[in-house]
Amino acid sequence: MKSICLVGTDGHGKTTLIQQLVGKLVSKGLRVGTIKHSGHEHELDKPGKDSYKHRTAGARPAGIITKSMAGVYWQLGEGQNAFETMEPLYVDCDIVLVEGFKTGPYRKVEVFRVAAGGTPLAASDDTIEAVISDDNPDVDVPVWPRSDLDKLADEIMELVR
Repeated sequence: MKSICLVGTDGHGKTTLIQQLVGKLVSKGLRVGTIKHSGHEHELDKPGKDSYKHRTAGARPAGIITKSMAGVYWQLGEGQNAFETMEPLYVDCDIVLVEGFKTGPYRKVEVFRVAAGGTPLAASDDTIEAVISDDNPDVDVPVWPRSDLDKLADEIMELVR
């Protein structure tokens, strides 16, 4: 799976940027998948709903289908890599944009805005390969302009080649 993690602290614009990048990459004829990583333990399904009841009864996986959408829930086993498990769903994608997953083993670029506060993660994390920012952060990796979506989309696609 050709993927890139867009990392950064809360409030620096990861979700907004991913939305814009999806639109830009799709307009270039690419098939784009996304994954939102959460470092927190929380319920994804709605407690009390049928799909929740199926899953908590032991169904592996438990799915839900409507006229226009489908979803599948499964419990991860001890040590199971969720990305490897999900990979078949993304096999036709040219790129998968992952929001978050700072500690993951995948390629990472950071989204950073001075106005959001803090210091860039890239200043102390050598796994981050570039910073996306219209500011001038003090980092030792390339800084890609946030406001130039065409250039940014090209840089990201080059990184995953």
